[in-house]
Amino acid sequence: MKAIIPVAGAGTRLRPHTYTQPKPLIPVAGKTIISFIIDQLVDVGIKDFVFVIGYLGEKIKLFVEKTYPHLNNEFVYQDQRMGLGHAIWSAKDVLKDTDEVFIVLGDTIFDVDLKAMVNEPNSCLGIKKVDDPRNFGVVEMNREGFVKKVEEKPKIPHSDMAMVGLYKIKEVKALIDGIDYNIKNNIRTHGEFQLADGLMRMIEKDIKFSTIKVNNWFDCGKKEILLETNAMLLKKEGYASSNLPNYDNTIIIHPVSIGKNCEIKNSIIGPNVTIGSNVKINYSIIKESIIGSYSSIDEVVLHQSVVGSDAAIKGLSQSLNIGDNTEIDFS
Repeated sequence: MKAIIPVAGAGTRLRPHTYTQPKPLIPVAGKTIISFIIDQLVDVGIKDFVFVIGYLGEKIKLFVEKTYPHLNNEFVYQDQRMGLGHAIWSAKDVLKDTDEVFIVLGDTIFDVDLKAMVNEPNSCLGIKKVDDPRNFGVVEMNREGFVKKVEEKPKIPHSDMAMVGLYKIKEVKALIDGIDYNIKNNIRTHGEFQLADGLMRMIEKDIKFSTIKVNNWFDCGKKEILLETNAMLLKKEGYASSNLPNYDNTIIIHPVSIGKNCEIKNSIIGPNVTIGSNVKINYSIIKESIIGSYSSIDEVVLHQSVVGSDAAIKGLSQSLNIGDNTEIDFS
């Protein structure tokens, strides 16, 4: 079995961070997003990986090769971003001799029993009930419990079960053929070649799809969800830092994840803070935030913030002459 991870997106919802750093390499709870995905797949025995890269793809390639040299890694460049289906189709040459493939979106962290999904005898979709299915690929089931229809972001959904970016495909050739048909005939949904449309062609050929319910999933494409995911993971066993050094005149409010070689003094850090390596912090208060490696923060109060790598922030000194009955809000 191979895992294919599409990571070619530009991450526009996380700008300005994604102008210089691909979204899958943004840190959450002490690890990059893509590391969470790879580690979960490795834990269920997958060692062969295909990464569909594009925007800032060389950074992802370098990170994966350096961090996971023991895996069999292949990289495919998606020259035009024309949808998730097109991303999978771009890897058709490296998938042609593959009997089974796991597709996982490269910006999503899952809480799911992947072993159960691997052992499922049929092709399988990860799903979860959502409040507004119009923003997702929607799954409809038949009486036997198999998928009878998938549709990408329908205007009038007939189900509240959404696909969450986790797919196990046993009939790889049928999937590639279905997407290839859509591309050759320019069959698009919402202007793109959707994976859902390729899956629907498989279903129309009587290929069975079962489903597995995901306990939770986090699409880390927005700042608010990124910070929510960071806080949630830090509260779980094994993610927060323990046995931290005694930082000079500093209070640590757990849970936090603090990288190596950080210089922190005269500050209050936490809760729910992830700090990369080689960061310098002085006279600052930081909570509910993510700070990238090699950053410098001096005389700053931060909350609900995401600071990229190699950034420098210094507080403002102000001289004020304020009259009676005046209200000033610096928030």
